[in-house]
Amino acid sequence: MEIERKFKTKELPADLSSYCCLFIEQAYLCTDPVMRIRRQDDEYYLTYKGKGLMAREEYNLPLNKAAYEHLLTKADGNIISKKRFLIPIKDPVFADGYDVPKESVNLKIELDIFEPPFAPLIIAEVEFPDVEMAGAFIPPAWLGEDVTNNPEYHNSNLSRKIF
Repeated sequence: MEIERKFKTKELPADLSSYCCLFIEQAYLCTDPVMRIRRQDDEYYLTYKGKGLMAREEYNLPLNKAAYEHLLTKADGNIISKKRFLIPIKDPVFADGYDVPKESVNLKIELDIFEPPFAPLIIAEVEFPDVEMAGAFIPPAWLGEDVTNNPEYHNSNLSRKIF
């Protein structure tokens, strides 16, 4: 199960270059249901995603480079390329009434900076262990509008965007 919230950004962290950065290339074989292939640096995956916006099924299967390259030729729509910065959230803040020991929370922001033709799009995602925590999470000030429930910001829909 994948439980995540998505946000636009107001600004980028000043120390962005100090965080781990991954290069991601992904394409969609199908968008209903979502069947995605992804290269993340030198790792390759085939992913199935169920229906839903904040919470949905997700299954990842490993691929090798040859299988990824073969499937890439069969992809529909745009190939999405982006840099993903992994930014730990040191002291997560939650709405009043949500009680969780802070030392048990290990959240991170996955900040995606899209390359053309999607640039200057930047989306931040935060994954959670459960829906309650996701709903109680108060994002850091540098994150902007919550676009979790806007399907326009799902990568599978971006893959079908016409430029």
